[in-house]
Amino acid sequence: MKASILGLYIVTCSDPAHGVGHLDMARAALQGGADAVQLRDKEAGGRELLCRAEEISRLLSRSEGECLFLVNDRVDVALASGAHGVHLGQDDLPAGAARRLLGAQRILGVSASTVEEALAACGEGADYLGVGPVFATPTKPDAGMPIGLEGLRMIREAVDIPIVAIGGIDAANAAQVLEAGADGIAVISAVSAAPDMLEAVRRLRLIVDAHRKER
Repeated sequence: MKASILGLYIVTCSDPAHGVGHLDMARAALQGGADAVQLRDKEAGGRELLCRAEEISRLLSRSEGECLFLVNDRVDVALASGAHGVHLGQDDLPAGAARRLLGAQRILGVSASTVEEALAACGEGADYLGVGPVFATPTKPDAGMPIGLEGLRMIREAVDIPIVAIGGIDAANAAQVLEAGADGIAVISAVSAAPDMLEAVRRLRLIVDAHRKER
């Protein structure tokens, strides 16, 4: 799996305070040049989640560019909606079982906050790791203590599959995260809470592209 296809990774959310929904974020991600979109909705039931996944899948399939679509937690919804893959947390279906269900062609991402978790995910067939939280994040209060840039570097040194860093990442610190070894950055509130979501995605896109040119 090429690390470059996960450079800018947008995780959707529903943010009523800013009048933002999952499809709104997916649309901004697509128009702004994101590499991947993950549908994350911990509150939705299976039927509702599938409906949202199908909406986003249709949106992305109509685009000319290549933007991957992944579903958080739910392998069944990912398969039913035609998503490119799924992203699993440490308390979700084990990565090995998910790989058997997904087959070899779909993408499997796994969250990791320690070297041990990262190595285990690699051994069970993960295509990439979601590493973090790098910094404190208001969108996932149960994410645990931030691992910081040093924790990110330790995991980078231990594995050879792509790493997408997540947790408190925005335009102010994205370059630092990429320099610490992440192949990509995953953001939520840096887009959902922005006055102009499309502009926020475009700004992050520029940061990711600038880092690639320097490597």
